[in-house]
Amino acid sequence: MSTTVIAGPARVAGNLFAFMLDVIVALFRRPFQLKEFLLQAWFIVKVTIIPTAFVSIPFGAVIALQVGGLIKQFGAQSFTGSAAVLAVVREAGPIACALLIAGAAGSAIAADFGARRIREELDAMMVLGIDPIQRLVVPRVLACMLVAVFLNGLVTVVGVAGGYVFNVVLQDGTPGAYLASFTALAQLPDMYQGMIKALIFGFIAAIVASYKGMNAKGGPKGVGDAVNEAVVITFTLLFIVNFFISAIYIQLVPPKGM
Repeated sequence: MSTTVIAGPARVAGNLFAFMLDVIVALFRRPFQLKEFLLQAWFIVKVTIIPTAFVSIPFGAVIALQVGGLIKQFGAQSFTGSAAVLAVVREAGPIACALLIAGAAGSAIAADFGARRIREELDAMMVLGIDPIQRLVVPRVLACMLVAVFLNGLVTVVGVAGGYVFNVVLQDGTPGAYLASFTALAQLPDMYQGMIKALIFGFIAAIVASYKGMNAKGGPKGVGDAVNEAVVITFTLLFIVNFFISAIYIQLVPPKGM
């Protein structure tokens, strides 16, 4: 019993890693499915941009309120804007973007591939000599990565603006001091780190969703299970990867002023 419990997740992890390698290899094959890529990118934008805009406002507000209240206790109100921007750019932006990409776009990708699997469309493509990974998976992976970077920028801008409003209105902050403190702690590599995180998170979300959808079994119920599993696995991987990226970044890029 214990061997089965251990072997099952290990087998899934191995198959997922092998699937990821197949996708990476297929990225460099030609012809590139440009039309499919554009259609998928537009679809992902449609299902994620409005939730992203609404989620980013409370993200920035909560960070501004918490950070502003904490810094005020130490008498360092002049650093409120810098600390809030640092938190949004480094962590809140990529995480919010990743959760929405995984929850909205990832679930749609998993459901689409699951439906194709139970209708045996993927098997028919392979019989015709068409590689489903190159034809269907690669455009979706690249679309998720591209949209994730743009959504990260949206979350960052809206989050910082929301933090500014809540800090000035609710915490009696000074607008000029809030804006002037942006560069006190934050630096350009912080923005690069957020963009790289979003790129990696979009890649992971698309890979997991595609893998679970293409391996769905058991009819419509299996498709639903595959969608749920894809979202749960993606969320777990995103937080783990986020921890390692943040730890490596802190070691490579020293805080400003050190």
